[in-house]
Amino acid sequence: MNSNDKIQEAFDRLSPSRSVEEIDRAVAEIIERRYHEVYSAPTLRFLYSTIDLTTLAGTDTQESVEKLVEIANHTAQHPEEGMPNVAAICVYPLQVPVVKKVLKADGVRIAAVSGGFPASQTFLDIKLAETALTVSAGANEIDIVLNLNHFLSGNYKDVVEEIEEQKASCRDAHLKVILETGALKEPELVRRASILSLYSGADFIKTSTGKEYPGADLRAAYTMCCVLRDYFLETGIRRGVKFSGGIRSAEEAVKYYCLVDQILGAEWLTPELFRIGASSLASNLRQAIESC
Repeated sequence: MNSNDKIQEAFDRLSPSRSVEEIDRAVAEIIERRYHEVYSAPTLRFLYSTIDLTTLAGTDTQESVEKLVEIANHTAQHPEEGMPNVAAICVYPLQVPVVKKVLKADGVRIAAVSGGFPASQTFLDIKLAETALTVSAGANEIDIVLNLNHFLSGNYKDVVEEIEEQKASCRDAHLKVILETGALKEPELVRRASILSLYSGADFIKTSTGKEYPGADLRAAYTMCCVLRDYFLETGIRRGVKFSGGIRSAEEAVKYYCLVDQILGAEWLTPELFRIGASSLASNLRQAIESC
């Protein structure tokens, strides 16, 4: 069986995508049923523990990144506040040594974007070198962007090979593949991108870069969660999901929690399998917890 046949077999093995109307109805039903039940201080604290605290600005400096890292350090130094820490600090590759030097909080991981982020429009050799150098600098999580040039052209074999090579460049670091769901739009494209990423070795599938296209939305999140569920049923392997791009309020975060809880189950309610990429969400969750 050639590579194209194997890819088509993977598409066929997992459930087909639902229509936009069906997805929107299902999402609305889940949120109506679960939102008010789960909205509570414990849920908000858990959501805080899933945050990849992120800065990806062209104006990032050592000083600004140090200030971000101090949010995690403060939480570690003040356990009496009863807050968990964030899951990771996510930065550009050049800022990884800064995070590594300043971060004192145990258990907070160092994540970095790589592979020609955010467009993924550069040579594969450069992507692989960047990922290897970023891991060597201290990152233990790597976020790359799906090669939309290949994907949208139907060159699925090249998509798979690139993710597999990036995974190898990660060595022991976790690999998150950003699907850029705001550019894909159609549920079937989101489904296919999710399947290709998972079968190519991604540890997480992630919605968005938060740059050129719309960020996370509940429709794409629903489709991704369904693929993760079907992939687990098919292989027995649990992979993670990360929602990023525009999630700022506690109310929004709880809606994504509802989808993960209902579609994937309690086993996914851990920072090892569930992340939210954000910056302002951290302070907003703290305020919401105080109001509960």
